[in-house]
Amino acid sequence: MTTIIKAASAAQFLGLVPHLLGFRPTRSMVLVPFAGPRSLGAMRIDLEPQSTDDSEMPTVLVEPPADTVDRLAATAIGMVCRIPAADAVAVVVYTDEAIAGEALPREQLARAVARRADACGIELRDALCVAAGGWASFLDPERPPGGRPLDELRSDEHAERLLPVGPGDQHTAAALPPVDPARLADVTTAVEALTGAVGTDAATVESRIDPRALDSLEQLDDIPQLLERMLQWDAATAAPFEVAVAVLCLSRPALRDIALLQWSGSIADGVRALEAQLRWEDGEPYPEELGARVWGEGPGPDPERLESALQLARQCAALTSGLRRATVLGICAWLSWAQGRSTEAGDYAAQACASGAEMPLAEVVLAFVNTAHLPDWAFQRAA
Repeated sequence: MTTIIKAASAAQFLGLVPHLLGFRPTRSMVLVPFAGPRSLGAMRIDLEPQSTDDSEMPTVLVEPPADTVDRLAATAIGMVCRIPAADAVAVVVYTDEAIAGEALPREQLARAVARRADACGIELRDALCVAAGGWASFLDPERPPGGRPLDELRSDEHAERLLPVGPGDQHTAAALPPVDPARLADVTTAVEALTGAVGTDAATVESRIDPRALDSLEQLDDIPQLLERMLQWDAATAAPFEVAVAVLCLSRPALRDIALLQWSGSIADGVRALEAQLRWEDGEPYPEELGARVWGEGPGPDPERLESALQLARQCAALTSGLRRATVLGICAWLSWAQGRSTEAGDYAAQACASGAEMPLAEVVLAFVNTAHLPDWAFQRAA
């Protein structure tokens, strides 16, 4: 169902922007495309490196130098142009800098965006700046020195009808959920038992393998059905051997690829992916249409399936460690990217790559993020 809320002023509009994103952006440029009077969601671009408490996590996006501002503006308006219905855009710059007198931070960028929008036939509804201590419009020649008070940016009267704004900024969502050390130890033991049971000689199974591991392995007899059931699991409370089965699937590339194709499609897609994987192992080429889905081509996935899969993967990553965690973080990265959440995807991918091992899926997602490549269906959904 579409929620219709009319913003009568720039201040009211700015109060709604965090609800469009689900968080309060920092050091960002946010683009809100419109089809006539109706907004089509919001897109966000990093404007500078983000600090992190984890010194080993690399920065995903870096603000370009001044002479490439036009390129950033072209990328931003190019993203708007990919939405077929979009005919206008509002731009909001979020910065930690203060408004010095009448001069606004990032004015060069705002002017470049305005030029690009005009060249592409996109109406610029407004260009706004939310700075430290005040806000203002780049298009307002009578803006007061220092900007207007930030406490004008409120959405209280519409709060119950809006997407909630989560804690923190655009990087907060990629923090893994905290887990009880005892539960982590139980899951680790279950994963080790399950891994040991795979390929164990049947004659020595009873004396060497936890019977719970053998029972769990039976679920692998029908991979697509197992993957479908996993979407219903709450990994935060599931039994350790259930979590271990999920970790085993998500940390093995062949099963991971089947999972991504099924979770972004249907169980029928999972069956096709499994059959394709078996044929590929026998030397046949992998179907291009299945591989293209990983690159963001094809019909749009069900957002609820993607979100259920992401929450499962997040819990699995939190409940394992080492290379297994890094591999599962790569899956978190792709599932976030598939939902159009590039910053979150980049943070997951950066954590995965920080392991030092080769992480092909995470590296692919980082390349997507750093080149502002989003899946085709993200723009179809906006339209």
